[in-house]
Amino acid sequence: MITITKKENLILNQIKYLQAEYSEGVPYNILKLNLDVSETDLKDRLSNLENKGLISQNNNYIKTQRVENKLNIVESKAEVLEEDLNQMEIKAFKLIEELANEGLISRHILEGHLLYGDLKLSNLQMYHLIVNLENKGLIEKIKREDGEYYSL
Repeated sequence: MITITKKENLILNQIKYLQAEYSEGVPYNILKLNLDVSETDLKDRLSNLENKGLISQNNNYIKTQRVENKLNIVESKAEVLEEDLNQMEIKAFKLIEELANEGLISRHILEGHLLYGDLKLSNLQMYHLIVNLENKGLIEKIKREDGEYYSL
């Protein structure tokens, strides 16, 4: 079973609907015009859907993939936590929530806590954990003038 949020399901359904008109794939610009979401939000959700194997993107054309698994549609990121994360990811996400200030946490502080804090992860484990949380849409890497951060 694949777990997706309601917003991801809305985007997936819109792609399925438009794909009837665009057999080579739905152009990104057409999809963006038909949805009421920001560009960054749309790109993030498309990336999540692609990582889950529900769509494919090629040269700004998006196609749905034939999926044999059932979809589990949840309300929010919190429910994704309950459905889709392993124990280490849950512990790490709780740590991130505790350390985050106004929804942001410095990349260096996060990595330090994951490496040398209670979890004591190796470099490779830390990297995989952060990538998994990004792919599941729970954190996002952003760059600011004063450094790199992760936002919730």
